[in-house]
Amino acid sequence: MDGLDSGGLKALPPDARPREKLLARGPGALSDAELLALLLRTGLKGKNVVQLAQELIDTFGGLAGLLHTDAQNLRRVKGLGPAKRAEVVAVLELARRALAQQLRRAALLDNPDAVRDYLQLQLGALPHEVFAVLYLDSAHRFVAFEELFRGTLAQTSVYPREVVVRALHHGAAAVILAHNHPSGESRPSRADESLTRALQTALALVDVRVLDHCIVARDKVTSMAELGLV
Repeated sequence: MDGLDSGGLKALPPDARPREKLLARGPGALSDAELLALLLRTGLKGKNVVQLAQELIDTFGGLAGLLHTDAQNLRRVKGLGPAKRAEVVAVLELARRALAQQLRRAALLDNPDAVRDYLQLQLGALPHEVFAVLYLDSAHRFVAFEELFRGTLAQTSVYPREVVVRALHHGAAAVILAHNHPSGESRPSRADESLTRALQTALALVDVRVLDHCIVARDKVTSMAELGLV
């Protein structure tokens, strides 16, 4: 079964019930586990719903890691039946789409925080290195996001020709480059600087500007443009 009433929200003491706390004090008063418990609704025998939610968060390394998971990986957590897994995956996908919609509303350069949030959501918790591109139109509005290359923890092979081909495919006038550092270090390396220059040169041949190259770690995003490296 997908859960037991004995482990549900009603089984908690009145002052510990997330629903009542949210209505009385607002969502900001709730912990990550309490917010997730509202979605799960029921726990297991011997484990209330907030404890189950905390286990879920811990298993995937926090909310950032949870946002990168899928229904198959959620099966690792005992007590998450098909219905619960579907609900969690649906909410995570809504979060991704909401951020993408926010990026489409205005020029990305006018909202650098939204760009950072989006990139961190997409790349921050990945265990392997990924190189991705945000494609922008002539007004610097969001057109598309693509993960182009995947590698090991240490290295990703990036081919400038493929980046150019995809930029032309999307009719992009500008791009924001991004890749993650699974090690947690967000400072750009010499190799990052060299790659950026190579991509700038290649994309300039087709009149596509490189506006930034962002290095994404689990808890921080570093802009190479802000460091004067783009």
